[in-house]
Formats: sequence, structure tokens, C-alpha cells
Amino acid sequence: MKRYDSLIIGHITVDFDTDWQGNKTKIEGGAVLYSSASAFALGHKVAALTKVAPKDLDRMKAFTLPQEDIYLIESERSTDMSNTYLTPEKERRISACTSCGDPFGIEDIPEGPTAKIYHLAGLVAGDFNNDMIKRLAGKGKVALDVQACLRNRAEDGSLYFKDWADKEEMLPLIALLKTDAAEAEIMTGLTDRKAAAKRLFDLGSKEIMITHNTEVLIFDGKDYYTCPIRSRNLSGRTGRGDTTFAAYINERLTRSIEESLLWATAAVSLKMETPGPFRGSREDVKKYIDEFYGDAVPVKIESL
Repeated sequence: MKRYDSLIIGHITVDFDTDWQGNKTKIEGGAVLYSSASAFALGHKVAALTKVAPKDLDRMKAFTLPQEDIYLIESERSTDMSNTYLTPEKERRISACTSCGDPFGIEDIPEGPTAKIYHLAGLVAGDFNNDMIKRLAGKGKVALDVQACLRNRAEDGSLYFKDWADKEEMLPLIALLKTDAAEAEIMTGLTDRKAAAKRLFDLGSKEIMITHNTEVLIFDGKDYYTCPIRSRNLSGRTGRGDTTFAAYINERLTRSIEESLLWATAAVSLKMETPGPFRGSREDVKKYIDEFYGDAVPVKIESL
């Protein structure tokens, strides 16, 4: 029986990206791709579960995982995304889902393999249902990127955000929750990231990550932890949150919050300097920490 640190579930996509100067690129993407790559690069035993239409099987080559750790289910359609970045720092963007793959259900979880963490790396509302979250919470820790509960697809493919109607019922089942600053504000009405993290904890989540273009914040119900992002360029901005979250939650299986946050933030800082999923190694991240995080101490801690 295979035993994984985490099973990462979501659609691998093709992303059509346009930067603020109008430059266009096409690249494989999706939270499941970026998440699995960063966790694997740091040495963790991870698997990916994805759905792809038969005509799009070529995109599976973008995974950095061993083939035996990729669980593929054929879908009537694949998920395709477009991102138009409005500012040089790529913090503001307009996204669209031009094609939407089949949703995931508990029946899609492979029998036999087990995982300590079930990482729901969805892209749009409807990728997962509440029953799946409830059932997975009985099997292991559930880690959730909340964009899959807030980002909704209109009939024309455009995406819009609205609060998660079932958050008060479902958040107590989430051991590890990831949002960005804008998503945290949608869920809490609060622009202060620390206050928003506390509100999400009060709603039931056990450990909260909020990403921002300047730093990553963690709240565990007692203390706040922050670590700065120190990328030298943003050519690989897409996949920032996915890379960070997967690195962090897998590190947390054996390391403290401070250590895990440092490694995750350094990994994403290095990843964002190159488009696509992270293809470095743990040693590469260690060198980056030594060079750019010598004064990070390693994170700032503030108690409530």
C-alpha cells in the first residue's frame, strides 16, 4: 500500500496569460501542478489526482512527479484558464475559465493509497462538493485553497468572486486553509490580514495562511507568523499561492511553523523567478535561504 504525505486533487490546465504590457504566453498550469511540484521538490512523498480530456493528455508531461504517483481520470472536458495581469507586480488580474473540467467526488479518490493530508487544489466553485470534504476529513487532514469555494464561473466563462455560503458549516473541517488577501477580505469583510486570519480561525479553521505580494502570514489561533517574499523578478508569478501552500503544509508534517514558513516562502520566492512549476531541489532552496534570508530571524512572531 502506498502512503503519501499528501494527495493533491485538482485540474491541470493550460493557462493563456497576458502581462500588463500585452505580452502573451501559453503554459501548463493549475493548482495541482504547482502544488505537487513544490512539495515534491522539497523531498516529500506526494501524489496528484487530476482529470483531463483525452485530446489534452499531452499536458500531463508538465507534472514533475513520477508517473506512478499521478492518478488520471478522463474527463469530458479539460479546464483551461486565461489570466490578464493589470499591474507590473502582477497582484491584480482578470481571470477567465474558458473550459471547465468535470468536478471531483469522493468516488474519485483512489482505493489503496493513503495520505496524511488531502489537499483540495481546485480552481473554481464546483470542483469539489461538501460531501467530499466531509468524507475526506474522516480520512486525514483536509487542506483547502479557498479559491475553489469563492471563484465562480459565469456562462460566458468569466470569473467572479462571492463569499462561500457554507463556510460556517465547512470551515471546522479544514485543518489547513489558504487564502490570498483579497479572498480573506471577501470571507471576513476585513482588510487587515491579521484580523481576517483571526476571524477565519474563529469560524473553525485550525491553521490559516494568507498570501500577499510582500509576505506570507500564518495564524494558528494564538500567534501570528510572517515571512517576506524576496523574489528578484516576477516572471513566474502564476502559481505563487499554490507553490507556497503545498510547500508549507508538507513541511508542517515534521517541522515547526517557523521552519515550515521559511522554507515555503523561500521556495516560492525562487520559483517566481522562472515561469512554470518549480523544478529546483531542496538544496536549491537551502542556498536561496542562505543567500537571501540570513536576516529573516527566520520569521517575525506576534502574540495575540
